[in-house]
Amino acid sequence: MRMLSADVKTQIRTIYKGIAAALPNFRSRREQNYIVAEISKTLAGEYDKHRRIIVVEAGTGIGKSLAYILGSIPLALASKKKVCIATATVALQEQLLHKDLPFFLAQSELDFTFGLVKGRQRYVCLSKLEMLIGADNGTQMAMWQTKPDNSQVKQLQALLKDYHEGKWNGERDTLTSQLPDHLWQQIACDKHSCHRQLASHRNCPFHKAREDIDNWDVLIANHSLLFADLELGGGVILPDPEELYYIIDEAHHLPMVARDFSSAQSTLRGAIDWLEKIDKTSSKLQNQIKSNHIIAPAQAMQDHITDLTGLLNQIAHYCDSQTKRFDNPENRIRFEHGKLPEALLIQAENLATVSTTALKQFNKMLVLLSEAIKDGDIPKHQSEQLLTETGFMLQRLENLQKLWKMMAKEDNPKGAPMARWIELITGKQTDYLFNASPIEVGFMLEKLLWDKAAGVVLCSATLRALNNFNHFTRQVGLSIDDGSRYLALDSPFDFEQNATLFLPQMNTEPTDDNYTEELAEQILALIDGEQATLVLFASYWQMEKVADLVESKIKTGLQLQGTASRQQILTNHKKRCDENEPSIIFGTGSFSEGLDLPGEYLTNLIITKLPFAVPTSPVEQAHAEYIKIKGGNPFLQLTIPDASRKLIQSCGRLLRKEQDYGRITILDRRLVSKRYGKSLLDALPPFRRVIE
Repeated sequence: MRMLSADVKTQIRTIYKGIAAALPNFRSRREQNYIVAEISKTLAGEYDKHRRIIVVEAGTGIGKSLAYILGSIPLALASKKKVCIATATVALQEQLLHKDLPFFLAQSELDFTFGLVKGRQRYVCLSKLEMLIGADNGTQMAMWQTKPDNSQVKQLQALLKDYHEGKWNGERDTLTSQLPDHLWQQIACDKHSCHRQLASHRNCPFHKAREDIDNWDVLIANHSLLFADLELGGGVILPDPEELYYIIDEAHHLPMVARDFSSAQSTLRGAIDWLEKIDKTSSKLQNQIKSNHIIAPAQAMQDHITDLTGLLNQIAHYCDSQTKRFDNPENRIRFEHGKLPEALLIQAENLATVSTTALKQFNKMLVLLSEAIKDGDIPKHQSEQLLTETGFMLQRLENLQKLWKMMAKEDNPKGAPMARWIELITGKQTDYLFNASPIEVGFMLEKLLWDKAAGVVLCSATLRALNNFNHFTRQVGLSIDDGSRYLALDSPFDFEQNATLFLPQMNTEPTDDNYTEELAEQILALIDGEQATLVLFASYWQMEKVADLVESKIKTGLQLQGTASRQQILTNHKKRCDENEPSIIFGTGSFSEGLDLPGEYLTNLIITKLPFAVPTSPVEQAHAEYIKIKGGNPFLQLTIPDASRKLIQSCGRLLRKEQDYGRITILDRRLVSKRYGKSLLDALPPFRRVIE
């Protein structure tokens, strides 16, 4: 099926008409129609058989979720493929699950099933739960990472009871009262200790949920789950990439999620501590498994642990001698251009080699363990506990090996080097956290996703920076001329009529010492007589400082991010607006995204300064350094495009629906005084401008 078949085209048109008729104030939008057609043509391979990828930026108000649902599901059903919609936020997952997909299912008269795929760690492992509250014979205490108090044990007993009585389905999201993280982590399912071949795990909540997934046509997931699957080679948690149309919504988060996923970290002295435990576990396995085959790997394992401990100790001594270099606010040594000093590099290479062999031997032992369990050589309660214990160890060993491989790996001269750094941890004992992270993830995405998937749709309200897609495509490893499609559709809003962009006269710029005081004065003047105000700050300290300066002059209705939950702040704000009381929210960067205050809930938006991210993370610093070596300018190539996208996003808080109106004030004169200011202004929607 090279062309989009006439049947599917007709089907899409019919469904669209039905939806238009069903929604009372539905406006048939040319933009929305166009996106639907472009998505289905791209996925059907009409533009490029080998590169079925489309990047769509669709402004607020176009209705992009309906567009991609309609552009992909009829085609997927006709070509026997499945659809996976991956989002960055829970809010969007909920909306798709409870609103968009049920509505589409009802209107389209198509026959398809859908559901939300969650990572294993959202499900309880019944076997761990039973063990943690089991008969107190020492094995239970070994399972607890910290000594439990009675109330915790009671809480877990109640959970198990609810599960067996059918009052709870074993998912974290359906708990009536939330468990603290550290407690949940000890009973959560994980890929190592939860085995299907064990009778007791076959009915685990996780495996039950997985059976549903095999039958769904449309799967909703989050970005991290998508990467967890790709990292395992694809087709492990989700269906095979070759059988799947991926729709990646909120795609501007993709580069960061991919980067976090490909990074690794591990401590030195902390690792030595749990290596001792692996040693004990190995001896236990050697004693309990009757087969002679266990002797060789168990002996080898003990040698490897001795070697690993020795090497980690040597590196710890090396770090102890570098105290001066850790003497900075971050307690961090970052290696320039990712190059480790010779002494460390040799140790890192040794650690990479030894941890790889250790992992092989440990896996051999685990195979023998699962055979012994299958043959019934090990009693049930012991086998459960051994699987959980070894699963936990395997996870740590894999992580250790991943980190040292990345530390020792020779960087490809054609690409960016790895970012590598050490952080000093002060606690009961001084320890060092080693970190490695790729700077660029395009190559990885090409290999794991672009190259394998049946088709991909990347969409968001903000993917362009400075009016083009270049920055985004570089980040995700696509290019403008590789056969991928690019589509940018403006929002249907009447920006010029409905909103004013105001840049007042100011005496200072953000770099000036008196800027914070002037901010406070400006904000007081700008909220005067206004009903619903949101002020966005670039940093917490500046927000708090301004709040101190204005608090006494604003009688009531000021709420600061961080003083209550986001949900609580919004509820209070809406309540005040509904009662015609003035309400003001002060927030930072995270409030500039995904915050939905339509109509009268926000008419006065104030942006204090341009969202320039200071490259504080070692990965960003390494990236800037790499661009410099190549003769580039990190400020123009990274900082400005990034600020452009964030500024568009911040301004996007004001108009959420077609009738919305209001004023956006930006209190940063660099928009007019600096050369780059013009390009940042020109990338904003065409608001009516008032520049003093």
